[in-house]
Amino acid sequence: MVRQLSAIFGAPQPFDPNHRYTTSWILPPIVLAVIRLIISIYAFTSTFFILGWNGTHGRQELNRRYFSFFTYLTFWGIAFYFLFSSLHTFRYALTGSSWLQKWPAMLQVAHAVFYTTITSQHALNAVFAIFEIFLTRTAPPPPAHLPILVLILALYLSLAYISHATQGFYSYSFLDPSRGSGRLAGYILGILAAACVIFGVVWVIIWIRRWLIEGKLDMHGKFARSRNNEDEEMSEIERVNMK
Repeated sequence: MVRQLSAIFGAPQPFDPNHRYTTSWILPPIVLAVIRLIISIYAFTSTFFILGWNGTHGRQELNRRYFSFFTYLTFWGIAFYFLFSSLHTFRYALTGSSWLQKWPAMLQVAHAVFYTTITSQHALNAVFAIFEIFLTRTAPPPPAHLPILVLILALYLSLAYISHATQGFYSYSFLDPSRGSGRLAGYILGILAAACVIFGVVWVIIWIRRWLIEGKLDMHGKFARSRNNEDEEMSEIERVNMK
């Protein structure tokens, strides 16, 4: 039962046998690991700098409201995703296998979902998402990830109203029901529709990237030296299946 559920949510067993989460079609694994680590360090550094600056320059009120904003919460997610993905990629680059492949199935599902969430956001975060979408070898996210994304958005809406109840403000003005319940419902449905559209666009882009890079250009990826032969055989099998 666990194996079936994990497969539905993007973690079939054995998990990631062709190392799609830790390789790129153009970058060597060690370079991919370094870039991911740099992004993580940047995200953590900028986050802590902002919090420290606000706290030491009379802007403590901004810090109290910090975790009520979706963009900031997303940036924390990016920082942790790239930290863990860099560690997994370093491990693969050095040994030919990643810790991720040995984790319990539910943690593998969590990582797969984590990847989907960071490729479905906005603003500067989109730059990091584009890197993961276009330069890695990941497969399109399974449809079962979409309800999880919707659930995350619903939980954030709940957090927005908790912030209003405890701190007296709405993180986004359109969430204020006093401006009209119909208008609020329209915004919520619009956000839901946008999430579905973004998920679909990302899915299609990743599918096209795999079809073009692997299926047509025959570029199967850069692998760790200790696993080159085995990984290339797996890639050849996948290439035949794609055709």
